Amino acid sequence: MKIIVFGATGNTGKRVLAQGIQMGHEMTAFVRNAEKLYDQLGEHSKKHVKVIVDDMMDPVSVREALVNQDAAIIAAGHAGQGEEFVRIVDNIISQCELEPSFSGRVWVMGGAGLLDIPYTDLIGNNLPGFPPEYKNHNRNFERLQRTDLDWTMMCPGTMTDSREHSDIAYLHVTTEILPVPMQETIKDFSEAEVAGHLFSRFQELNVAYDDVVMCMLDHLELEGSFKRKRVGLAYQSHIAVS
Repeated sequence: MKIIVFGATGNTGKRVLAQGIQMGHEMTAFVRNAEKLYDQLGEHSKKHVKVIVDDMMDPVSVREALVNQDAAIIAAGHAGQGEEFVRIVDNIISQCELEPSFSGRVWVMGGAGLLDIPYTDLIGNNLPGFPPEYKNHNRNFERLQRTDLDWTMMCPGTMTDSREHSDIAYLHVTTEILPVPMQETIKDFSEAEVAGHLFSRFQELNVAYDDVVMCMLDHLELEGSFKRKRVGLAYQSHIAVS
């Protein structure tokens, strides 16, 4: 497939490029800094990536970059950028909508605070104590809900360089809800109590960058099971499964 990565020099984007190349995809990197990208790629990978150096806020450049692409992965920016982050995502989504030769999948990075909390009508980002900048992910999610594109929002917890535990059995993947078990009694908690409970369990949501990236690259088909859904990831051990 032909895959374009926005934000290809970031921790997620650079891994999308590397794994995409290994899988035999035709990868395009849309970046602001070509030298940084080349330093990260290495000599072998340089030959297998088309590089576009431009501004993700420029509608014309983004739309031209999307021509004939089969999928777009938006790994650019971060919630702490505030309005700029929201505008970047909105512009890329808008150009995906407008470019007639693009009809593929769109993956957008979010966070675990966007996922539904089981047995409640709450999400973490709206709870007291959560950083207010996380609500920029809410705004991007709302933007996606207004488009007819085939999109998925990846919502991991803290991403790490590698798996941290040797007893991990498999990657547990959920749609819409947090990927860790909750007691039904949580429905009787106050919002502050729910927030405190989540804060105490954040480590359970740690997941390796490479597993996040592989999940996205393994689900690039149109009309797949993740279409227009939020996706959560967590590890489960043999003990948790039995």
